[in-house]
Amino acid sequence: MEVFQLGLLPLIILIAAIVLIARGVKIVPQQHAWVLERLGRYHATLTPGLSIVVPFVDRVAYKHILKEIPLDVPSQVCITKDNTQLQVDGVLYFQVTDPMKASYGSSNFVVAITQLSQTTLRSVIGKLELDKTFEEREFINHSVVNALDEAAANWGVKVLRYEIKDLTPPKEILHAMQAQITAEREKRALIAASEGKRQEQINLASGAREAAIQKSEGERQAAINKAQGEAAAILAVAEANAQAIQKIGQAIRLEGGMEAVNLKVAEEYVTAFGNLAKQGNTLIVPGNLGEMSGMIASALQIVKGQKAA
Repeated sequence: MEVFQLGLLPLIILIAAIVLIARGVKIVPQQHAWVLERLGRYHATLTPGLSIVVPFVDRVAYKHILKEIPLDVPSQVCITKDNTQLQVDGVLYFQVTDPMKASYGSSNFVVAITQLSQTTLRSVIGKLELDKTFEEREFINHSVVNALDEAAANWGVKVLRYEIKDLTPPKEILHAMQAQITAEREKRALIAASEGKRQEQINLASGAREAAIQKSEGERQAAINKAQGEAAAILAVAEANAQAIQKIGQAIRLEGGMEAVNLKVAEEYVTAFGNLAKQGNTLIVPGNLGEMSGMIASALQIVKGQKAA
């Protein structure tokens, strides 16, 4: 019996050594922090890796995850500035930055953050009207984060961001908002149609004005061209007459020119008188045939006077 007890003693010592080693060696995972208490008081914070503690004297009181943690904030009813109920829920992202404060700063920092986020959200939405709550989501998120971050500093927690997941007004308000949106869209459609018609009228008037301007410019240019053509024709006729008169004058100064002029004047007189006599049904003859020779003589006298001059 005594030999059996002596053989059992090493085994007991081995088991006790294993237990002591197991209780004295702590391996902390990455992104974790363990709070170590010695005889009931805070002693140290164990960081990731291997740590040696005193068995039966030291104990791991709290274990914290240092990763970013999403926290679903329960849905709640908020009252807006214009006394409208609004169902709001969101999600909060936080991270433990001080394991010691997170262990002793609050009995349950998760519950504390949740409650504070809800009360802060109600306060922020109570300052906004219903329409503004849908437009100012970014403002609401920042307001909640700023309020939580200030208070959570004593809890060893850093509030990173808050996001509103859903804003749900009552069904009656939702129907009214839908009707308002429909009316607004119809209004924009009518405005767009009227603007299109207005622009069409402007384009038509502008086109008509441009056409009238182009037409008047064409008519003006045509009139200018016609006047210039008529002036050129008149000038050409005048120049031709001047040249003809000049040549006649030169011909008169030549030998036999005077006799040719006399003959030409007599022919023109006879031709003119003949044309006059052919008009109508009445035959016109001179009352005194001697007048014809007198007129021819008068014409010749004028020609002689011009030649002498």
